[in-house]
Amino acid sequence: MADPSTYRPATGTIPESPGVYRFSDPRGRVIYVGKAKSLRQRLNSYFADLSGLHPRTRQMVTTAAKVEWTVVGTEVEALQLEYNWIKEYDPRFNVRYRDDKSYPVLAVTMHEEYPRLHVYRGPRRKGVRYFGPYAHAWAIRETLDLLLRVFPARTCSTGVFKRHGQIGRPCLLGYIDKCSAPCVGTVTADEHRDIVEDFSDFLSGRTDRMVRQLERDMAEASENLEFERAARMRDDLGALRRALEKQAVVLGDGTDADVVAFAEDELEAAVQVFHVRGGRVRGQRGWVIDKVEPTDTEQLVERFVSQFYGEQHALAGAADDAVQPVPREILVPVLPSDTPALERWLTGLRGSRVGIRVPQRGDKRDLAATVARNATEAFAQHKLRRAGDLTARSAALQEIQENLELDQAPLRIECIDISHVQGTNVVASLVVFEDGLPRRSEYRRFEIREAAAEGDVASIAEVVRRRFRRYLAETADEPAPTEGSGEVAPGDTVRTGIDPETGRPKKFAYPPNLLVVDGAKPQVDAAAAELAGLGITDVAVCGLAKRLEEVWLPDDTDPVILSRTSEGLYLLQRIRDEAHRFAITYHRQRRSQGMTASALDGVPGLGPARKQALLKHFGSVRKLRAADVDEIAGVPGFGRRTAESVVAALHAGTEGEKA
Repeated sequence: MADPSTYRPATGTIPESPGVYRFSDPRGRVIYVGKAKSLRQRLNSYFADLSGLHPRTRQMVTTAAKVEWTVVGTEVEALQLEYNWIKEYDPRFNVRYRDDKSYPVLAVTMHEEYPRLHVYRGPRRKGVRYFGPYAHAWAIRETLDLLLRVFPARTCSTGVFKRHGQIGRPCLLGYIDKCSAPCVGTVTADEHRDIVEDFSDFLSGRTDRMVRQLERDMAEASENLEFERAARMRDDLGALRRALEKQAVVLGDGTDADVVAFAEDELEAAVQVFHVRGGRVRGQRGWVIDKVEPTDTEQLVERFVSQFYGEQHALAGAADDAVQPVPREILVPVLPSDTPALERWLTGLRGSRVGIRVPQRGDKRDLAATVARNATEAFAQHKLRRAGDLTARSAALQEIQENLELDQAPLRIECIDISHVQGTNVVASLVVFEDGLPRRSEYRRFEIREAAAEGDVASIAEVVRRRFRRYLAETADEPAPTEGSGEVAPGDTVRTGIDPETGRPKKFAYPPNLLVVDGAKPQVDAAAAELAGLGITDVAVCGLAKRLEEVWLPDDTDPVILSRTSEGLYLLQRIRDEAHRFAITYHRQRRSQGMTASALDGVPGLGPARKQALLKHFGSVRKLRAADVDEIAGVPGFGRRTAESVVAALHAGTEGEKA
């Protein structure tokens, strides 16, 4: 644990100007970013008596080894720089308003010739409009089912759309009038796009105009004695009104606003947001975050507004969102101290005036109270889940430390597993768990090169050797700065895993506290030997054998037996099973590629792109084998000589199989 006084800058060197600061750990990784109106006053508060600091603040300053700052001219510049640094460095101690799950949205693929409506989770894409988020996917499907009667747009996948176009018959939705069946030419591309545009207008809030138009058309059909058409429009009106009832009017003035509320204690806070567009609740989100330092509601509001709307604006820039990500009005429980700066920044993002207000009376105050009740309920549920989860993970790490006689709890555990079928397509996986939870962004896959024919033990050794050689290369000794940070003296060398060009951690820059291999004593001894050969002595190694779930340690003749009800054994099993799943997935991918492309590998002039074009055109290797030279030469980009070479290679492969 570092002593903050070793890197504390002299008080006189810290400016009193506004600015943004960042704390870094001994490896150079940024672990916290903040902004302040007075850098000197704020930074001095971090170097007070440790016993008086907030627990998370104490952990942060004792993890850090350096603090740097940048002076800015205005509070708006500070907001922008703080947001950019948090997004770039992803500091572990910063509050991050990110969903703990991916909320479903309704996506409309406007970039396609025949746009499609479907439920979607994931990153935003260019050319797609998004409506939501919704709390549950079933809510989207229920709304779609009602509206498809009025807006019979395509909802099927590309494969289904093409297949029905080839067979010349629409799907069931086309027969029951819940799709206009553009796949079989019932409507043109332009007519179908008009249907989708009307659907998007309705979900965007332009509902009154559409209802009035339907009422006029129904009355006109009735006057013209077209009673069947009038009856269909009556049913369409009923469907629209039922859809509108599901989105109850909460603000009668048709306001576009986000309503934000918090529930909190000393260490954590829950936030709930209701997105109101056109006076109706269009979506809801919720987060629970850890507090890094003493943070009141005013500061929570400030950080939420800067991070959430900065992120939403960036997402909208990468997509054609149908809903403006920054509303005209943001209703909060208390106003932050820098409200004018936040409003100026948000106005710049939206392109028109944005206000931040505390609702005082009427519908807005009632809605804010409802959102606050939701935040309180979500916080209570989180506390119940967290108590069991955090206790179990802490107990698991402590049990592993005690049973394996480690110097400290293994906060970072890596696990290696090998996958193959009778020695072919040998691959390996490396998964990472931090604080007992998977860190999927640091998972790695290996194709076994040297030891593929020598068995699992040699393959384990190869993966350990390659993984830790990369670690040593990426953390090679570098000269310390001429002006010391307080922890190292000028002229000393330090290990850093930071890429000097991007400022981000390198892929293999951080070693585990514990390396787990899938196997027993031979695999463990091989891994330990590789680490010893590389001169790495601060990484513990163990193996978990599947048969009896025994834990093996290097140089021990007998395994460590953990209780079947042990939280530590359960965590090791989870990590081993995750490594096995990841390895199997990669192995299947490699095997599939080999099965589909191997027959074409020897054809001169046939690269990956042309192989893919052939397989896409014919659909399978079997159909490609049945094709003659003229059929292959008819594929765009293929001449007769190449087609003859393909036929010769495929037939040679068949003859070899028969022989």
